[in-house]
Amino acid sequence: MDLIAGSVTDREVIVPDLPGFGLTAPLDSGSSLSAFVDYLVALRADIGRQTGATPILVGHSFGSILVSHLAARHRESVDELVLINPITSPALEGPARFLTAATRVYYALGARLPERAGRCLLSNPAIVRAMSMAMATTRDPGLRRFIHDQHGRHFSSFADRGSLSEAFATSVAHTVTEVADHLTMPTLVIAGDKDAIAPIEPTRAFAAELADVEFVELSGVGHLVHYERSEEAASAIMEFCRRRLSRGSTN
Repeated sequence: MDLIAGSVTDREVIVPDLPGFGLTAPLDSGSSLSAFVDYLVALRADIGRQTGATPILVGHSFGSILVSHLAARHRESVDELVLINPITSPALEGPARFLTAATRVYYALGARLPERAGRCLLSNPAIVRAMSMAMATTRDPGLRRFIHDQHGRHFSSFADRGSLSEAFATSVAHTVTEVADHLTMPTLVIAGDKDAIAPIEPTRAFAAELADVEFVELSGVGHLVHYERSEEAASAIMEFCRRRLSRGSTN
């Protein structure tokens, strides 16, 4: 998301680490959907107090699940929503269900092994590279190298193995479609038509059901819109926000 943030030029952008990832400690309340949403509600309120403005929620992949559920629970305070590569079909039921189940076992095993062995498994460079190669759709060799380098540097940045396993279990147990009926605020959906993790057909169907939606479908890109088409995504977000501001000033 940092690349999209860097391409948004008309406002301040804050990209927080989720609890348990990067430099942010895990939550005492665990890594359930409710725990993450409660954390984001408090963070959003704190940012609002500091900046004097209500932040616009943007979520990619697992983040799309979290911000959509937050928006559904707090419709009165969420004026607009941006979902990038939203998870619109159950990971444990779709065409990738066997891979998802195997990945869930991988994280669970990493959490149960002795500390050193578990860390080595979860940070294994070969596994991280295989994941990165599977998700990258760009044919640009320089961009592919950059994506692999970023995944190699940051994909294993987690606080502890237990919270990582729980967070993954949460991520594959929910979708944005669970709360589609409650997403009545203006919503921007950005998706790639080659996305193997969030297939485009369910995403199109999800967007078609929303009350007030702008749908941007990017051709030839998969689940890594934030790496491969960051400038286009940023432009779509800025245009969406400008149109929202213009509409608001005429009402």
